Parts: sequence; structure tokens; C-alpha cells
Amino acid sequence: MKTAVHSFVLTFIFSLFLFSHDHDHGGRTIDFPNIPGYLTFKCDFHQHTVFSDGDVWPTIRVQEAIKDGLDAISLTEHLEYQPHKNDIPHPDRNRAYTLALNEAKNSNLIVVNGSEITRRMPPGHSNAIFISDANKLLVADSVEVFREAKKQGAFTFWNHPNWIGQSTTGIATLTDVHKFLLKEKLLDGIEVVNDVTYSDEALQIALDHDLTIMGTSDIHGLIDWQYNVPDGGHRPITLVFAKERSAESIKEALFARRTAVWFNNTLIGREEFLLPLIKQSLKIRSAVYQNKKSVLNVTIENSSDAEYILQNNSDYTFHAHANVVTLKPHEATTLEVKTVEPLKNIQLKFSVLNAVVAPKKHPEIIFDVVIQ
Repeated sequence: MKTAVHSFVLTFIFSLFLFSHDHDHGGRTIDFPNIPGYLTFKCDFHQHTVFSDGDVWPTIRVQEAIKDGLDAISLTEHLEYQPHKNDIPHPDRNRAYTLALNEAKNSNLIVVNGSEITRRMPPGHSNAIFISDANKLLVADSVEVFREAKKQGAFTFWNHPNWIGQSTTGIATLTDVHKFLLKEKLLDGIEVVNDVTYSDEALQIALDHDLTIMGTSDIHGLIDWQYNVPDGGHRPITLVFAKERSAESIKEALFARRTAVWFNNTLIGREEFLLPLIKQSLKIRSAVYQNKKSVLNVTIENSSDAEYILQNNSDYTFHAHANVVTLKPHEATTLEVKTVEPLKNIQLKFSVLNAVVAPKKHPEIIFDVVIQ
């Protein structure tokens, strides 16, 4: 069990890091384009501080989120598990939220009140976010606590269903209790990604039961250390496609299941939202034949943080690339397409290998290329 002294040291060190090593903000800020009809918001709705079993003060979570360019966060402290309570007594379970809200007041970061309902399996751990009072969630009955969350208008989601601490196989499996929560409309989403793990089975549960696809850091220590951010890593997040920049609009989008997950250079989500995101990220900037040759230079610009890995499904082969092409983030890549004879337009088809719309299924993107 980590001590309060350890927590203080981590907080002190990270404060020095933030203010004495101000990295180029554009170098670490997570960046994805908006999609038609919606704004793309970067969110992490599962985090911990010393007010449950985390290692840092709530202000650090806000500073990390601002550094990462996030739009919304929630500090979801364990309701039932309070290992630091002797060192940091806090009868008000909304305290972490209050401190974070105050820290974020001069920024654009949206801080959402939330808590982690911490129970043995079943039902295991779940988050309730957009709550009004965490204290009222201190309910003994494992179903009644979800009902109380719903009375407060909460969005609830099942945390780390593949966690080997509660599922020794690492396979997310619906229990009778979860089926009851679904039937009673007390469960709205499921973590497909938690920390450094991904679950195909959780993704299938989301698709089968119309649940919102979630991805979170569940951070307890430091984001930079856990995800090696200074060397180019990134925390897992939920991309939320909302109509406007507000807590209520983000909440509406979560209930409407308009999300995708960004994890370890992989995008995960329903095709209806993932494909528009990929199409907005990748644009044809030019298509010109090489002088007196039937080799076409097609330049594709990637405006996102994803390093897209594309498998060629087209009728054409490439002169300088193999069947799998990598498009680096925020760079333009030129493909030399062998068309055999000069053409006025061509179609390029690719499977996006670092995107997942269902277990073992990748979306296909089609470029209609008009030759200049």
C-alpha cells in the first residue's frame, strides 16, 4: 500500500517537472480533427488521486490534462476503498472534484463530477459520472447504488471488465448481475480499453448490447511515467463527438454512443463514427504523373496524431512502397502508384490496420483520386 509521504513526493516532483520543463505544447497535445456535424472532444473519465488510492493531488490531474490538450476529465475516486483516509480524512466524497474544479477555472478544461463504485465481482467496479453528490452513492446494496446514480442523472460504465484481479482469464464476461443492470437501463457504457489493456470481448459486449465504447487511463501515478509521454507516448482516451463545447453536450453524446477510443496508436469504435474521423484525418493533397511516365504521385496528408497503417486493397501496386503503407502523424506521404497508362482518375482502397470496428475487423477507406 502506497503511503501519503510517497504521494506527496510524487506530487512535488511532478510540480517541478511541469513548471521547469515546459515542453512544446504542440508536441504532446493530443490532436484529432472534428467530424462532419460534430466537434471531437478528448476525454479521460477514469482517474484517481490521493482522495482514494492515487498518488497525486487533484491539481496535478488538471495540470496533466491541460498539458495533454484534453477537453474533459473526471476524478473518479473509489467510494468504498479509501487507503489514505488516516492521512487525508475527508468526510465529503466530492472533495477531489471541488479541488480540481477550482484548479481548472481559468482554463478551457471541463471537470465532471464522478465516482467509482467499487464492489466485488459481480458487478465489479463501475464509474458514475455527471453526478451531483458522491456522498449519496455510499449505498450498501450493489444494485441500489446504480439506482441512486441514475436519480442524479449519471452516465454509468463498467470499468476494466477484463481485469485479471476479478477475471483470471482476462476475458470480459457478462454475469447475471450485469444482465440485470442492462435490463433495468442502469449501465450505459463499458471500458474496452483500461490503462494498458484492450479487450476484444468488451468491444463485442458493447456492440451486442448497445453500450457506449469507452477508453480510460485509470491513472494512479503520473501520466508521463505510465505512458512515457516525454518520448512520444500517449494516455488512452475517449474521443467524444459532441455538438458543442459543454458538459451537457458531452453527456448527451455519451448517452448517444458517439465515441471512439485512442489507445497505443490504435483507434477503436463504431464504424459510423470511426470512418468519418479517419477520412477527416487523411486528405489527398495532390495527384500528378511523373514526367513522361505512367507512375502517379499521390500525396496524402495526415492531420491527426495517429500513425495510420494502411493495407493496399486497390487494383494498383506502388513503386516505392510495399502492400502496407505507414502515414506518419502530421506529415504528408507520397505514394507512387503504377497505373500502367495515364488516367484521369483512380480509386485507392485501403484497410486501416490500426483501427478496429469489431473484433478482428478493420474499416476500409476509399480515396477517389482526381488526377491534376
